[in-house]
Amino acid sequence: MKELYVVAAIIKKNNKVLATKRGYGEFINLWEFPGGKIEKHETKKEALIREIKEELNITININKFALDLEYKYPDFYLHMSCYECTIKEGKIELLEHNDGKWLSKNELDTIKWIPADITIVNYLKETLTN
Repeated sequence: MKELYVVAAIIKKNNKVLATKRGYGEFINLWEFPGGKIEKHETKKEALIREIKEELNITININKFALDLEYKYPDFYLHMSCYECTIKEGKIELLEHNDGKWLSKNELDTIKWIPADITIVNYLKETLTN
């Protein structure tokens, strides 16, 4: 089975987190935390900074490691490292997503998440303040 190694950004602002709606592929129109694949020459943090620049055209500060998760999809096995981040500079442009929104802890269950990202949602329910 194919294994994918990816990173995801939990971008925080004013006790809210950024959710983005997938604009392509198998999970189109489901919500996710932005990020993507780690290239062979990159560290996880380098990959996350690059992916967020490519997807949202912003520069982020990576504040702390949040969690690692694994999820088995029918066609591949996902390894995802997640980091809590803030926007360093720029204004969000949705270059690969259909939509984006800032969600409070109480709003996390109001959208349909990509299956693996539900682990991150559960982490946020325990750690995010109202």
